[in-house]
Amino acid sequence: MNTFFRSTFKSLFIALLLSLPVSTLLAGEGMWIPLLLSALNESEMKAMGMKMSADDIYNVNKGSLKDAIVHFSGFCTGEVISNQGLLLTNHHCGYGTIQSHSTLENNYLKDGFWAKSKAEEIPSPGLYAKFIVRIEDVTDKVFDGVRDKMTTTEIDSIQKVNIRSLQSEIETTAYQDTEIRSFFEGNQYFLFVTETYTDIRYVGSPPESIGKFGSDTDNWVWPRHTGDFALFRIYAGPDNKPAPYAEENIPYTPKHFLPVSLDGIEEGDFTLVFGFPGTTQQYLPSFAVQQIVDIIDPARIAVRDISLDIMKRYMVADEAIKLAYSSKYATISNYWKKWIGEIQGLKKANAVRMKEKQEEEFTALISKNKKLKAKYENLLPELKVLYRDLDIVAKNRTILGEVLGGRNTEVFRLASYADRLYRAYSQHGAEGQPYLETKDATKERLEGFFKDYSAEVDAELFSAMMVHLVNHLDSEYLPDGIPKARDEHTLHQWASALFEQSSLSDKDSFLQAIEKGGDAYAEWIQSDSLYQLYLSLRGVYNDKLAVYNRALYEKIDPLQTAYVTALMEAYPDRRFWPDANGTLRVSYGLVEPFSPKDGLMYKTQTYLDGVMEKYIPGDYEFDVHPKLIELYENGDFGPYGEDGKMPVCFIASNHSTGGNSGSPAIDASGNLIGLNFDRVWEGTMSDLYYDRSICRNIMVDARYILFVIDKFGGAGNLIEEMKLVHPKS
Repeated sequence: MNTFFRSTFKSLFIALLLSLPVSTLLAGEGMWIPLLLSALNESEMKAMGMKMSADDIYNVNKGSLKDAIVHFSGFCTGEVISNQGLLLTNHHCGYGTIQSHSTLENNYLKDGFWAKSKAEEIPSPGLYAKFIVRIEDVTDKVFDGVRDKMTTTEIDSIQKVNIRSLQSEIETTAYQDTEIRSFFEGNQYFLFVTETYTDIRYVGSPPESIGKFGSDTDNWVWPRHTGDFALFRIYAGPDNKPAPYAEENIPYTPKHFLPVSLDGIEEGDFTLVFGFPGTTQQYLPSFAVQQIVDIIDPARIAVRDISLDIMKRYMVADEAIKLAYSSKYATISNYWKKWIGEIQGLKKANAVRMKEKQEEEFTALISKNKKLKAKYENLLPELKVLYRDLDIVAKNRTILGEVLGGRNTEVFRLASYADRLYRAYSQHGAEGQPYLETKDATKERLEGFFKDYSAEVDAELFSAMMVHLVNHLDSEYLPDGIPKARDEHTLHQWASALFEQSSLSDKDSFLQAIEKGGDAYAEWIQSDSLYQLYLSLRGVYNDKLAVYNRALYEKIDPLQTAYVTALMEAYPDRRFWPDANGTLRVSYGLVEPFSPKDGLMYKTQTYLDGVMEKYIPGDYEFDVHPKLIELYENGDFGPYGEDGKMPVCFIASNHSTGGNSGSPAIDASGNLIGLNFDRVWEGTMSDLYYDRSICRNIMVDARYILFVIDKFGGAGNLIEEMKLVHPKS
């Protein structure tokens, strides 16, 4: 297809804002741009019980909820909960930082940590808190000069020039940056002006027995009893502006912070989740979803089944390995379990068939409209053929990507470090600045890498992954040098010998080779057979699979863009929300129960009683700290309990995804009532298909957070700087 339909969208979207019924979407679905709430969502939100205005949520002229929300280091959300820059996010969002500060002597993962004064707060290089200053629709400016009949290349070229010009013209301060992001598959563009603080300090977190209670078994599962939270603090220069770390920096004073409600939740309460959701794909056609269910997710799961099983055996047997691998294991496990639930949820919701029905309706509708038929009748048939062509490359690319990515086989990450340095030397010589900079960076990376690395564990991972590749990768994608025999004993012997002979997993050998530098380093790395295998596999991935994949998506992407435009033209009375792309969004819903299967109904609230019911002494997932047991047995819940019980978690129908971890759950009046950290397993397919009957987000109750900080952690100093409120009284 030589024509783009993006220009149609400009006037179409504006028209949609002016006359939309509130009943065209199920309440709960969608991740909405806060700038547009007053036009698209405010009336529905108020009908659901919201007492705020859209202006209270997003405003550039005065403090509003948006000014309390931060993008936490690019992968999670956080919120400011005091006038001294106290930042709340998830325990699992701060997990890597907590681990980096932990030692066997001061194990903050195992024992927790609470700064009793600001002097005890721990600087955490690498973390940052990014605020959104303002959002602006710049679609018309980005599309300036775009005309019908232009090719994809022509349009992209014009838009890149327009975007560069726009960014150079935007008025910002020395502390601000700009981002221009596309929405609706490139049909719309918004400008984000941001302000980023980099002096972030670790303030406190509960022990894993609270912050990670239930660990793998309960991950993505309801009922949940996890106190998944951690505290940090934003520091600023003396002018309250972003500044590099300095001992004399002061706590940041926010434009707005969230008061914390002590009144809790009831079934039917309005809930708002505000954050930075990562990625959704709501507008994929049925056959693309079918590919995920049948090919992509199973391929991912199979690789991670192997690595998780091996890691777990070593972690259970050795406390030092458990400490070193806990964050890695959690990272691999999180999406492994999510993909399992995604498949099950899509099947339970009959999502593929529901999308097929929508496509049949769309096809029938445009067939009755000559204009729409002429433009769009071939869209879905063409997409279907392309996705069928993609099946084989999707399977092989997924398998090889999982193995090469460095999560499941860490020696390949070492190979990538080594290769980066070798290429810098080959291109710039031993005296070249790029080589010298890469040399220093590689040594620094290796120091951090080997702190949490076991060659024994990785040797078994590598061997198992090589067996899996031979047995599951199509033979045309197996490079020379890998035995083609599918005898597992032979393959294990070959892989084990290759790993043993390699110097990559030996820190001293690696660092010595770097110090020798130049030709000596080049000779060392080129003679390593495991490194040569890495190059061969990477060559297959880049030169065969990625090239084929890219060629197909060069055809798929413009058709997918046109499909979104076609849907909006075909259904002018419907509201559409743009897929999540890591930008600031609002989702809203209600505290409500759900039935995951026939005869079973899940309530909305869990209590500390459930923690004790799950308690298994000494178990790595379900052990309970003696002090928590004592508080429970004495009913010592302070002002945070409810009718003699201690609330722990609750669920609601907010549409959320990865990146919403750490997002605040906000009540009808703008107060913090909880902390978003997960979704129910049955509803993890909401990235692809939202079904309100089973899609629920899981939140730590704010009262449990306060209870753990105060009664368990003894950090009353932190409670004192918060604003605690009773909005229901």
